Amino acid sequence: MTLTTDRLPQIFKAFNTKKVLIIGDVMLDAYIWGKVERISPEAPVPVVTVEKREERLGGAANVGMNIRSLGATPVMCSVIGADPKGETLRALMLNSGLNDAGIIESPHRITTTKFRVFGNNTQMLRVDEETSQPLEKAVFHELCSRIDKILKTEDIHVIIFQDYDKGVITPELIDFVTDMADEMDIPVAVDPKKRNFLAYRNSTLVKPNLLEMKEGLDLAELPSDKASLRKAAQQLSEKLNATMILNTLSENGIFIFWKENNETKAELLPAYRRNIADVSGAGDTVISVASLCLASKLGAIELALLSNIAGGLVCEEAGVIPVNKEKFMAEAIRILNSRNL
Repeated sequence: MTLTTDRLPQIFKAFNTKKVLIIGDVMLDAYIWGKVERISPEAPVPVVTVEKREERLGGAANVGMNIRSLGATPVMCSVIGADPKGETLRALMLNSGLNDAGIIESPHRITTTKFRVFGNNTQMLRVDEETSQPLEKAVFHELCSRIDKILKTEDIHVIIFQDYDKGVITPELIDFVTDMADEMDIPVAVDPKKRNFLAYRNSTLVKPNLLEMKEGLDLAELPSDKASLRKAAQQLSEKLNATMILNTLSENGIFIFWKENNETKAELLPAYRRNIADVSGAGDTVISVASLCLASKLGAIELALLSNIAGGLVCEEAGVIPVNKEKFMAEAIRILNSRNL
């Protein structure tokens, strides 16, 4: 079915009825905002005079924020540290309306925190505090138990794996969840990283960016033309038995490969002109929109088009922020009208 401006309000309203299980690496994003007016006499670096400090939800928690912003209900599953940063992250989640039924605190881990320094609204530095070790066995089993309970007691419409290679997601966890999802006929969307790239077997949709696709398939090069992308997507689809491959291509737009009626199809959609301020978090927005489109049973091209628009919109804001639903729908209507001129 063709995506039209008449259908958009129905689609966006249907998002409100969806419940999404998000499994992955949650993070705390800490920001320092300030002005730069001089260079340090100690080293050739700018001096940022602090004007504001801020803490936001990041990583898989930002996916939760996007899902919430789009009107759906997120249920978070992750492991954080039993530390002050973990307390801050959990408080932010609860204050933001994110269900933390699947959040586990471990005394053996630290809470992943990304410190970003902005001067004159430009990101100048990032400092990461994290661990990437796999979960301890007891914590892993507790996480599986939480996921099992949620899937059996909540009406989950789609599952998202949001992987940042911080150790929460392992091949064993992937197999456990995808087996349950298959039994319960729940679609699974994946935003992968390198470590588990080829472990996401039997997923519905896999969304790597161009570099992740190249590294994950161990390709010498991967141009962003349709023929090259289709060949790589076919290879990944066969390896993972995945129904859809969605590649984000930055300024080159978005590529979608899918299986339909025993055939494979592909489409390359262009990017829309944006005033780019910060690309941080754009992938979180894309996987959020794509997942809700899966849950709403939209077609592959509709899914790619809406994901592409939303991902571009959040790049116009500094820092990691969720997409604004009203602005998103207005922009989708504008673009669809311009395509039909």
